[in-house]
Amino acid sequence: MSLESKLENLSLGDEPSVVEALKADGAEKSGFAAGIGSLVAKAASKDEAEAVAALKTAQAVAEGAVEGEAFNKQVLSSCLEQATHKSPNVRNAAKATALAICKNITPFAMKSLLPIIFAELPVEKKWQIRVMALECLSVFKDIAPRQLGNALPLVVPEVTACMWDTKKQVKTAATAAMRGACEVIGNKDIEHMTEHIVKAITKPKEVPEIMHQMAGVTFVQSVQSPALAMVVPLLLRGLREKQTATKRQSAVIINNMSKLVDDPLDAAPFLPLLLPALETNASSIADPEAREVTENAVGQLQRLKGLADKAISVRGDTGKVSAEFTKAVGSEPSQAMQGMIEHCSVIGTTMMDLHFMDELQWKKFIASQFKGFLDGNKAEEVTEAVRVECEKMLEIPEEEDEDDDAEELCNCQFTLAYGTKILLHNTKMKLKRGKNYGLLGGNDSGKTTLMRAISNNQVEGFPDTESVRTVFVEADIQGEQSHLSCIDYVFVDEKIQALNIDKEEVRKVLATVGFTADGKAKPDHAVSTLSGGWRMKLALARAMLQKADILLLDEPTNHLDVINVAWVKNYLNSLTEVTAIIVSHDSGLLNDCCTNMLQIENLKLHSFKGNLDEFVKLKPSARAYFSFTESKLKFKFPQPGPIEGVKSKGKALMKMSKCTFTYPCNETPTLYDISVQVSLSSRVACVGENGAGKSTMIKLLVGEIEPQTGDVWKHPNARIAYVAQHAFHHIESHLNKTPNEYIRWRYANNGEDKESLVKVTMQFSDAELKTQKTPFEIQFVDDESGKITKVKKVVTELCGGRKTNKSKDYEYEVKYAGSTVDSGEYLPAKTLKKMGWEKAMKAVDLKIAQRSGLYVRPLSTKNVEKHLEDCGLSREFGTHYRMSALSGGQKVKVVLAASMWNQPHILILDEPTNYLDRESLGALAGAIETFDGGVVMITHNNEFCSKLCPETWVMDAGHLETKGDADWMLKQDEKIEDQQQITEMTDAAGNVSKVKGQKKKLSKKEEKQLTKRIKKKLKEGIELDTDEEEFAIEKDLI
Repeated sequence: MSLESKLENLSLGDEPSVVEALKADGAEKSGFAAGIGSLVAKAASKDEAEAVAALKTAQAVAEGAVEGEAFNKQVLSSCLEQATHKSPNVRNAAKATALAICKNITPFAMKSLLPIIFAELPVEKKWQIRVMALECLSVFKDIAPRQLGNALPLVVPEVTACMWDTKKQVKTAATAAMRGACEVIGNKDIEHMTEHIVKAITKPKEVPEIMHQMAGVTFVQSVQSPALAMVVPLLLRGLREKQTATKRQSAVIINNMSKLVDDPLDAAPFLPLLLPALETNASSIADPEAREVTENAVGQLQRLKGLADKAISVRGDTGKVSAEFTKAVGSEPSQAMQGMIEHCSVIGTTMMDLHFMDELQWKKFIASQFKGFLDGNKAEEVTEAVRVECEKMLEIPEEEDEDDDAEELCNCQFTLAYGTKILLHNTKMKLKRGKNYGLLGGNDSGKTTLMRAISNNQVEGFPDTESVRTVFVEADIQGEQSHLSCIDYVFVDEKIQALNIDKEEVRKVLATVGFTADGKAKPDHAVSTLSGGWRMKLALARAMLQKADILLLDEPTNHLDVINVAWVKNYLNSLTEVTAIIVSHDSGLLNDCCTNMLQIENLKLHSFKGNLDEFVKLKPSARAYFSFTESKLKFKFPQPGPIEGVKSKGKALMKMSKCTFTYPCNETPTLYDISVQVSLSSRVACVGENGAGKSTMIKLLVGEIEPQTGDVWKHPNARIAYVAQHAFHHIESHLNKTPNEYIRWRYANNGEDKESLVKVTMQFSDAELKTQKTPFEIQFVDDESGKITKVKKVVTELCGGRKTNKSKDYEYEVKYAGSTVDSGEYLPAKTLKKMGWEKAMKAVDLKIAQRSGLYVRPLSTKNVEKHLEDCGLSREFGTHYRMSALSGGQKVKVVLAASMWNQPHILILDEPTNYLDRESLGALAGAIETFDGGVVMITHNNEFCSKLCPETWVMDAGHLETKGDADWMLKQDEKIEDQQQITEMTDAAGNVSKVKGQKKKLSKKEEKQLTKRIKKKLKEGIELDTDEEEFAIEKDLI
């Protein structure tokens, strides 16, 4: 009896015989395919015995005969409908059969069950049916995880709707199914967030917090459709929240994730959902910054949509695959064969989508399905023929390369990051010998980082720099080598040493680029004497000696005159066997030398044939790269404002006089007899070899250490910003704060800087502590009677107050030993100095000076955000990123901005060229040029300091020599009254107060009269007031 007849008259106990017949003859010959309609009908029967017999048979086939799965899966619909049968036996059998069909189906065929399951999920269906359907979906996470991940764009919307159901059982089953789906998204960047994502779907109040956490995720992995399917519902909720901050964070996440979508077709199903919501927000959000962020996300999705519209789909298409099976079989298929072809087409397309294209894989999962339809060999032949055609469908036609004869030096695919920032993601790069590639990209796009990574063997798939000799040409001279001659500088290079090149050969090559004994640049002179242009020629000569296969050139024509630019062009064009990658703002160089252009855009490296002009014809927007003024980063420092008692920009605010310093562990001094001074007009470069004592001198100047002999003085009202070489130790303990939060925390105590260094010069010595504890005779004068009273007292502390007395001297608020009065009693500075409290007075001066800097602008989030932007850190990183997520360069900008917040009068930078890139260095130079305060910098970058600093302090083995215009600051005619005066100050509460203007500078006649008056007072022993004392010090009268 054929199975067709048996299935029409089925009874309990027939299951083994059905399975045996299927396994022996296959689905068509056994009659199972023809009789499947009867089995489906009986499984849906209201009669208990008939239904149970049919369900048990379908369960047995699912568990024991893979040959029948293409047809047996049709019973799933009947199983789900029987969830509401009045008989518990039928309900139990239906559930067992449904789960057996789902658990035992070929994993790659699970997608064929989804339409059946989804048909039972609408709210019109009874809740028992919907629960069983959701339980079936939960099975797939274990038996077909990758296949379920591939199907998530279909699954998530259906399950999400059920999670909002009013029926508790449906909601619970849907949540379990969603958790299972979250387990298979395959994206490590967000897999730790899946529980939160599930929670957000059912609890809208959780959305803002979860969006905040998601905004802090650094996306590195390629974003594919499973991850998008999981996150898009959450993002849509975020975009519809009332809070602007949540809407903004949603836009940021969309922007970040969409940049990492390698295949635009992955995003295509979600764009119709996200774009309208984003566009609505872009036109309705009131906050201009949040609106700008949203507009950026809209632009990014529109770009992705354009790519998706143009993309050639390589997704598995069941129609095409089915046609290939029919063609391979060779004859008109029977009804049963057509059913098998459709089933195998679903398996084939899923294997294509997941890139399971191996011959053995297709043989295992597809050829075995044709048992009973085709003999063994024929089944394998048909399967292989279809697999080969499917492989062709997956191929994306590449642009034909006309230069096939040129040797291929590199053909790799890689990802490149700097800190937490992804610069290039899953991108390709192909380089041919003898070609010159111009590398273009916006600010911070990663041009120099890419070239440095290539030279350091850090690009995945790029040939080792030993097999393909790669040389990075840069003109920067390291400080520790600045004393070497040009010959020795090239000779000591590790790569030159490895090639066993002698000094004579070095001399010959240097001569070819202009280094001759009678030329402008002499080979035996120190490299520190070279200008930027000659440094570049020296770097090129070093590269020539290494006989490079690939030259990496970063701004090779910077600082070169017209003749030398022409020389560089001729040199590059003569290298027919060398490949060059060139980063340059010189459009002439890129036009005259480049055969190809590489552009970094949207985390991809795009390649174009032709020079710059041809590239600009294709992409007119690229002109912006060469408009240096448009693209150049700019810093802007807050102006320092006036200082009480200082009338000239040339007036010293900091002084060192005849200071000698020896470190405790050394016998010989590090510094000998150093005398310097700094004013508002100072622009000083401190240069010298490593170990010469530059940083030690600066530490003395700012009071971090104390000299053994000599004096250090700072104006009591001057504010100093000091950015040391290792300035990160302050922020390292605040990495969980955003830069904005950090600055507001640091200056929250009425402008007092919490991070002020605990300086040796602020710590009391044993002698000072002894003097403080010794009672001191103090005179008190009764204002009414004039009676003088003498009392011996001990001061226990300075309370922080300061005022000016009638003689214009400072008096400081004190607390006496045994006194119950906390404030209101003041003593003159001269008295307190004798009592051992000089350092404490300096500490009070420092706090008051710091507070006066904050007085001009309130410490608000918006003000700090603007200040961080002025110092080169964008709002995105300044206000919305924690410092733990920032790169080293960004952290430096935070340190710089924090030190500049209280509007310092003097900025001291120790090796700024060590931590700022070229663009930021240019921005720093621009900020210093417009800064009205004084600047002292330690640097080895001659080009940077020579542009800014007319005065140079040269340290050599602890001895200081001043070069340039050493008296420049004293000759300044520019006076503070010429500055833009601040006439009003606004405190944090919004209160406005008037500020007194600066006093006018004395004429020569007035100076002469004042000098005469001071000399008379000094002769008669009369005390000078503050202005007179300052004038007397300035003119060396005392």
